[in-house]
Amino acid sequence: MDRQYAIYAAEQAKTLLAIDSPTGYTARAAEWVKDAFAAMGYDAHITTKGGVLIDLGGEDTNDALLLQAHTDTLGAMVAEVKGNGRLRVTALGGMRAENGEAENVRVYTRAGRVIDGTLQLCNASVHVNGEYGSTKRSFDTTEVVLDEDVKSAEDTRALGVEVGDIVCFDPRTTITDSGYIKSRFLDDKLSVGILLGLAKYLRDSGKTPSRRVYAHVTVYEEVGHGGAGSVPAGVTESISVDMGCVGDGLQCTEKQVSICAKDSGGPYSYEVVGKLIEAAKREGADYAVDVYPHYGSDVEATLSAGSDIRHGLIGAGVYASHGYERSHVDGVWSALKVLKGYLEL
Repeated sequence: MDRQYAIYAAEQAKTLLAIDSPTGYTARAAEWVKDAFAAMGYDAHITTKGGVLIDLGGEDTNDALLLQAHTDTLGAMVAEVKGNGRLRVTALGGMRAENGEAENVRVYTRAGRVIDGTLQLCNASVHVNGEYGSTKRSFDTTEVVLDEDVKSAEDTRALGVEVGDIVCFDPRTTITDSGYIKSRFLDDKLSVGILLGLAKYLRDSGKTPSRRVYAHVTVYEEVGHGGAGSVPAGVTESISVDMGCVGDGLQCTEKQVSICAKDSGGPYSYEVVGKLIEAAKREGADYAVDVYPHYGSDVEATLSAGSDIRHGLIGAGVYASHGYERSHVDGVWSALKVLKGYLEL
């Protein structure tokens, strides 16, 4: 597989990253994903739950493969309009205040207005707050400061802001000349880009997999039930294409594809993990096998929902997960090679 498909995948991910889509507010991103696959000629539709199910073609419908990635991200929700006009927020997914502090945000009101702001420590001026360094960061000690002239709860509510409104963090996406991809929410929009890269390869090459291949881009992975439905008939295996972990005690780097043998939910299918390793070797992918200490995936939700399938997990290596993340085009390329090899194209 040519590296151009990895570059294409990264570019598609960059476009998707510009569409705010924290868990619970994913309709625009899902519509973009549906349109991107449909533009290549694939049958893609929005599920009742709000995800996107795509038929990538293939022969044997009784031994089908389901690839899963997710387009929902971390974010926040307005929990209180404070008396000073600022906002206390609550996390959507695993968003952490320590990581989001001083980040620009967008508040989406029910009326459709988008209001800029910043998540700041309460009393954020170092020259005023003597406890600045020792204050434990949480969503109770931070607040969203709106970029509007508001001084009271009434002022803020007059803008249309209310409890339950969605708060989105600026992803700050960039792709460097050296191939590094830096952004919030590479978990897991980079993998959606990878699935689009695979779809483009299938279209360009004219190759038809020997087994039917479906893709499910889910929208509730960050809260644990994204993959708990929409499994087409005949699926016997499912692979989550999610971020590969990079950190102390693990082998993977951002320039590799990670094959997960076990995470917090237990071991992945020994058979599937073995076939993924063989696919990586056959295609010359730069890979590592790792155990993730704090992780869960869409495919585990699929199993928990009762599906009788074998399961696996791969992903381009991503450093600083759930923060300002970093991967590399080479890691994307290796992930695509593994998928190609797994499909025996």
